[in-house]
Amino acid sequence: MDPILLGKGTTDDVPVTLLPALANRHGLVAGATGTGKTVTLMTLAEGFSRIGVPVFVADVKGDVSGLAVAGEGGGKLAARAAAIGVQDFAPEASPVVFWDLYGKLGHPVRTTVSEMGPTLLARILELNDTQAGVLDIVFKLADDRGLLLLDLDDLRALLNLVAAERKAVSAEYGLVSAPSVAAIQRALLRLSQDGGEQFFGEPALELADLMRVNHDGRGVVGILAADQLILKPRLYSTFLLWLLSELFGNLPEVGDLEKPKLAFVFDEAHLLFADAPPALRQRIEQVVRLVRSKGVGIYFCSQFPDDVPDNVLGQLGNRVQHALRAYTPRDQKAVRTAAQTFVPNPKLDVAATLPQLGTGEALVSTLQAGGIPSPVQVTKIAPPRCRMGAITEAERARVRATSPVGTRYDTPVNRESAAEMLAARVQAATPAGTPAAQQDGEGGFGQKVNEFLFGTRRRQGVVESVAKQTARNVGGSVGRSVGSSIGESVAGKVGKKYGGQIGNQIVRGILGGIFGRR
Repeated sequence: MDPILLGKGTTDDVPVTLLPALANRHGLVAGATGTGKTVTLMTLAEGFSRIGVPVFVADVKGDVSGLAVAGEGGGKLAARAAAIGVQDFAPEASPVVFWDLYGKLGHPVRTTVSEMGPTLLARILELNDTQAGVLDIVFKLADDRGLLLLDLDDLRALLNLVAAERKAVSAEYGLVSAPSVAAIQRALLRLSQDGGEQFFGEPALELADLMRVNHDGRGVVGILAADQLILKPRLYSTFLLWLLSELFGNLPEVGDLEKPKLAFVFDEAHLLFADAPPALRQRIEQVVRLVRSKGVGIYFCSQFPDDVPDNVLGQLGNRVQHALRAYTPRDQKAVRTAAQTFVPNPKLDVAATLPQLGTGEALVSTLQAGGIPSPVQVTKIAPPRCRMGAITEAERARVRATSPVGTRYDTPVNRESAAEMLAARVQAATPAGTPAAQQDGEGGFGQKVNEFLFGTRRRQGVVESVAKQTARNVGGSVGRSVGSSIGESVAGKVGKKYGGQIGNQIVRGILGGIFGRR
């Protein structure tokens, strides 16, 4: 199979390519803002698609969407392509499916609470160890009682059940405290406000729809609209980590293939590792190390190589390093780190060259036959055939109208799950006639009138205590009742309890303030 052409080396004047059989050894695309990382990702995605490899990439700035329409071609791009040696360069679009967690710029992406699992969910909710333990208990209780956890309403219903049966649950599963349950509920509220209501539910995403090949044998590029999602870094990184874990857990072992089953591009990779607890980092490292044998190649994209932990960085065999500007001590350290990660080239001083690379140039080293890294080359990256920029809303609408997944995910489904099942049990346990008995009593119309005039019982207590204190201060006594029908029906307990002279004055003052009487 023909290799993917990345560009042409200026050091040795040879083509720089990526071998499909070694593309599942993962990779890294790094560099400062404005140095050409996004264009490199688009060239890489096009190359995978042309050889029949599906791609999933997050579109953080909106310009990756240009893969869906043909570029202009001609002019400087055609001249650059000819100089690099791109065969039959012409404007061309790639087959694209748009996805969006919020369902606005693409098909909604959903998963169920059960599929997410307590570990990743605890990270989204930013729970401490104690609260994460309570969440583990909630999931275990749902399994034991046959309650489906599909959306956030189901999880709230289970939390309410745990709070109501806290003593029994603590005795069977471990200590559950009311503050921990309340903390999880507050975290769920924050997640709901961040868009979690749209993310959790059905129909859940099927991995097969991310691994499509069109009728021409080209891999479909799934583009996740992440311009708004990136503002919620925990939700963004946890979603992509969940997706990676799903691929790892559901795909069979295939070993080394002629080409990958899927290329997974993780933009803004530092968000995946920022503030991640050690256990989660260990899980990430495990998935990255082992998912290779499932036929999945992962490509991290970030500004600095050291944004990726050393244990993960060591698994990335294919490197594309754009310019790093050594303006600060942090930048200087990053330059030294990047230079040390490449196979040395006697013709090239990597540390001196890296800060001076131009836009569209990069230091590239890829795995060659036998899995041996090639010597690092200063490379002019080949231009993509698609548009290098964002598409219009009309163009996006046309692409969505011809989506191979149709409207399968566009309409949410709410089948019976934990929330509905628990609500039905409560209703079945409620004695017949209870709501009607409360129509005009406790909780009925009369109570609502009292609450409107005097507030809740807690606030009535304040009025009562003030009235008692006033009566004691002036030496009055509580004697007779208000005596008027309005005082009996509206004032209720306050009018009866403080029916003396002082009580009448307080009630008349309250009623006068409400109805505008003096």
